[in-house]
Amino acid sequence: MKIILMGGPGAGKGTQANPLVERFNFPHISTGDMFRAAIKEGTALGLKAKSFMDAGGLVPDEVTIGIVAERLAQPDCAEGFLLDGFPRTLAQGSALASILDKLGMALDGVINIEVDEAVLIPRLTGRRICRKCGSSYHMVFNKPEQEGVCGQCGGELYQRTDDNVETAQNRLNVYNSQTEPLINFYQEQGLLKRINGDQPIDKVFADIMKALG
Repeated sequence: MKIILMGGPGAGKGTQANPLVERFNFPHISTGDMFRAAIKEGTALGLKAKSFMDAGGLVPDEVTIGIVAERLAQPDCAEGFLLDGFPRTLAQGSALASILDKLGMALDGVINIEVDEAVLIPRLTGRRICRKCGSSYHMVFNKPEQEGVCGQCGGELYQRTDDNVETAQNRLNVYNSQTEPLINFYQEQGLLKRINGDQPIDKVFADIMKALG
């Protein structure tokens, strides 16, 4: 089974990736993991990616695409894989199609976990951190017993500046503008599986399995 997992920030991609990997026993391939592996192995593309990452910049498409091509050509991907975090744009989607064609592979499905922004914003802004011990809470999924107080050490809970509504909305806007053409691209190919992510975790997983047939 060769699958792409898509979904906006806070949609629950990471939560669903683990049971999918367990179910199909295939590699979970994320861009971050690929970069780290290529750097560790000292490949030419890995060293190039490292130079951009060390400088605090974004890794250019041509480097990312090259690293994806290297990873998908490895033997453990022959029977299947879960691509997470790539592709993000139409250009990357077109490049992936060329890579798979050269490898004699074809996608079985593109899972898009969809959640309304009115639900995502509280998910993205709900995190609270303890100033004293660093414990993490969430005002939707993991509330502290006493509001504003850490249950571990009694420290004060605070909201990080990058967890505010404005930052969350910007992340969603960037994601939507980048991925809308890509979603249409896979829709036209009959590969897109739209999944309602505003459900219990087990139900989302069951819907994914049903969509994959």
